[in-house]
Amino acid sequence: MGGFCGVASKEDCVFDLFFGTDYHSHLGTRRAGMAVYGKDGFNRAIHNIENSPFRTKFEKDVNSMSGTLGIGCISDYEPQPLIVRSHHGPYAITTVGKINNIDELVEEIVQSGGIHFMEMSGGMINATELVAALINQQENLIDGIKYAQERIDGSLTLMVMTPKGVFVARDKLGRTPIFIGKKEDGYIATSESFAYLNLGYKDFKTVGPGEIDVLTPEGVTVLSKPGTKMKICTFLWVYYGYPTSEYEGVSVETMRYKCGEHMARRDGLTAEDADMVAGVPDSGTPHAVGYANESGIPFKRPFIKYTPTWPRSFMPTIQSKRDMIARMKLIPINELIENQRLVLIDDSIVRGTQLHNKTEFLKESGAAEVHVRSACPPIMFGCKYLNFSRSTSELELIARRMVRQVEGENVDRSLLQEYADPNSDRYAHMVDMIREQLNFDSLAYNRLDDMIDSVGIAPENLCTFCWNGVE
Repeated sequence: MGGFCGVASKEDCVFDLFFGTDYHSHLGTRRAGMAVYGKDGFNRAIHNIENSPFRTKFEKDVNSMSGTLGIGCISDYEPQPLIVRSHHGPYAITTVGKINNIDELVEEIVQSGGIHFMEMSGGMINATELVAALINQQENLIDGIKYAQERIDGSLTLMVMTPKGVFVARDKLGRTPIFIGKKEDGYIATSESFAYLNLGYKDFKTVGPGEIDVLTPEGVTVLSKPGTKMKICTFLWVYYGYPTSEYEGVSVETMRYKCGEHMARRDGLTAEDADMVAGVPDSGTPHAVGYANESGIPFKRPFIKYTPTWPRSFMPTIQSKRDMIARMKLIPINELIENQRLVLIDDSIVRGTQLHNKTEFLKESGAAEVHVRSACPPIMFGCKYLNFSRSTSELELIARRMVRQVEGENVDRSLLQEYADPNSDRYAHMVDMIREQLNFDSLAYNRLDDMIDSVGIAPENLCTFCWNGVE
């Protein structure tokens, strides 16, 4: 997915930028970068973080960089921030989002202006470079940002740093957030609400959908007012967001407890039916706590994730190796597993491979039964707005694979929505097929209406496309 941080300070900003960016490390696995502006102009550093965490890669850069303005990012894909020279003057840019019509936009720009784009490995175009090219087609920076957001099919939240300040622009439907904090020396903007709290900043504001602001050491100015429509990604609460985050005033951790409570009420299981509730570390744990508290079944940790030398960023790009590393991280506590009936809760089931492996791991360790619960509904559609999954095809989603087995290659969208309906016979059959395929003793998913209720904001303000296909 990705996340970013921007600072405008009366003093040197690099310390705050370094740690503010580092607090987004859970949002990306491949690239990270920082760019600053000071008396010597622009300075930038970009590193690969696949094999070591952000802090270790940027420690030397922190000692050599200086400036009162800065932006930094953690990215799953393209190297950024980029430094661009254009008729707007020089600027640095970083983005979060997804561009579905990238080939169309690249071809249009190349044909109209003779501009060329640098290819990354694998032949992909750097999406942030494309956004900069769209911005540069307009006469001023603000019109350029609005133009880029209108032309892109998908989503776009961005930061642009010029010698005048740090410009922040939230996606036009607010699919990803921006928070601004304030302290005596200046202002900071982040993708996560907690990222600046330990740096001495206090909450200042949340940027609205489509809103464009500029941060300077002296203040924050609204350059384009927020829109009235919002479709923030619900997956931020279910999985992406760090437990200490909150979005639109709703705590991630609290929402996850409520998801667990809803699932427990639907299940109706008691301590007579199961010996423990366990969460898949780490994001499944709060859902499991909520389930345990509501059901009265004890919460326990039958396996522990070993992370001192394997941070989240150390995940190979080859799926088979990723699955192996995920398994290697978990160490069983056999005394808590042998002959036990477990309710195992994960935040979601995407392909199903890793959860199948974890279940087999528990059974090999002596578990009598493993009953799996997913804190969100079956994922039926590939996300159009964020790179939330590495799946290259919707048919990698286990729910879609089961539908394909029943219905064949070409399935009508209305039929898919019937499979997404938890009250339909097709839904029940699909869930049972998944249970059998993954060798669970039982399987149930959280309902979409219960999950939305756990968030507690108006349903029309939430994006639920990956579950029900509704845009």
